[in-house]
Amino acid sequence: MPSLRDTVADDLRTQITTGHVEAGARLPSEPRLAAQYKVSTPTLRNALALLQAEGLIEKIHGKGNYVRHPLRKLTYTEGRITPDADLHVTIRTTNLRARGDLIPLLKVPSRTPLTEFHCLTHQGERPHSLARIYVPRDLEPDGLPRPRPGRAETRELVTARLPTPEEASTLQLSTSLAVLAITRVSADITGRVIEAARLILPGDRAEALFTTHPIEERRTEG
Repeated sequence: MPSLRDTVADDLRTQITTGHVEAGARLPSEPRLAAQYKVSTPTLRNALALLQAEGLIEKIHGKGNYVRHPLRKLTYTEGRITPDADLHVTIRTTNLRARGDLIPLLKVPSRTPLTEFHCLTHQGERPHSLARIYVPRDLEPDGLPRPRPGRAETRELVTARLPTPEEASTLQLSTSLAVLAITRVSADITGRVIEAARLILPGDRAEALFTTHPIEERRTEG
């Protein structure tokens, strides 16, 4: 039997997806909705949190809950987001030294000079995704991002989690909306890490695609 929270969320979801409540419309106040569905305020807010996590509504501080305009999901595959004419990137470069978890991530000694590229992608006017890319400074002496030749291996770790307050602020997200956090590390043929990246993709506007390429078995003739 569905809970009261799910019953409320299902009804509001149906109204939104069928167009009964149009994109951009403001929902009734939370006390009014709670009275309408005959539920407590915490139950009503839990139902709204489900819809926020699905990207159907957004809560604007001091104004209320609004139905979101549909967002086109972009696909992350093989280290990049599917090209899209609406996407544009702003890049901020910072020089820093390796510390904390950057040391094992890049396999470098403490205080090794690094270049950080802070990349914020926009789709239209709305922030879409965030990436922080770290490169040993001797590979980027002029501080300019460039393609990395000689990659022999790239590993990616994908985690679904809630955004940090900083990520939520930068990407204009609800703190209840899950994100895909991707840590990508590339090494050259000698095993040296030449680039480490941390990407944050909001779950309502991106999906990850993983493709397995079969490896042919090699047989040694006796």
